[in-house]
Amino acid sequence: MNDFALEVLNAERGRTHLFSVGQAGYVIKSFSGQIMGVDLYLSDCVERFEGHVGFKRLLPKILSPSDIEFDLIVCTHAHLDHFDVDSVPMMLANGRTRLLCSLECRGLIDRLGLWYHEEQICFVAPGDCVEFGDFRLRFVDCDHGESAPDAVGVIVFVDGKSIYEVGDTCLRTDRLNNIPDDLDVLIAPINGAFGNMNEAECVELAELLRPGITIPCHYGMFAAHHGDVGKFYELVRDKGLPFCIMRQGERFTLTNGR
Repeated sequence: MNDFALEVLNAERGRTHLFSVGQAGYVIKSFSGQIMGVDLYLSDCVERFEGHVGFKRLLPKILSPSDIEFDLIVCTHAHLDHFDVDSVPMMLANGRTRLLCSLECRGLIDRLGLWYHEEQICFVAPGDCVEFGDFRLRFVDCDHGESAPDAVGVIVFVDGKSIYEVGDTCLRTDRLNNIPDDLDVLIAPINGAFGNMNEAECVELAELLRPGITIPCHYGMFAAHHGDVGKFYELVRDKGLPFCIMRQGERFTLTNGR
């Protein structure tokens, strides 16, 4: 078991922890020690399927899918850096981890022959709410273009906190429904390619929602995905908005106050 997995497993109970895995992947650990993952990209399957250097994995693999037995995993859409076809079957192999995924992921589940895990799988769409253990999940609308028409964002309510992972989406201010006024954490892409927000649009979203803290994602993994975290830093700093740029493997512990 690697150091990152040990840090997640050993993170103190009684506090809410958020860990960055890279790309758009995050691990959340609750007060009681329950663990969920969102959009975990743990392999190099994108490079294998895309077949060119623009999608070579540039960040190290810091977590093996067998290192942590997740209570719950979420895949916001069927692109392989969000539904990792090499890792999802391994994470479901224990017979207890629940998978919540967008409707379009059905095709990947068919291809992988995962229907013997049918009781562990739940398909979700905007407007759906799911309660599982310490986690209450509200799935919300996003716009990732024609390549992922059923993509979703997710708001995770845990331990009295709210964490909004917008998913892969362009900036759609007309679709910001059911977002808490007292949002604790906003996680949003900055790569500005493949239908995603760029650095300035991520900061604009943060200005609109005024979360306790904004965390940029979707940069650094692939050359073809772009994303300038330095530009985000300058823009968000100039606006005076609270933010955290998380390095891969870093832990952010949510406090009682925003």
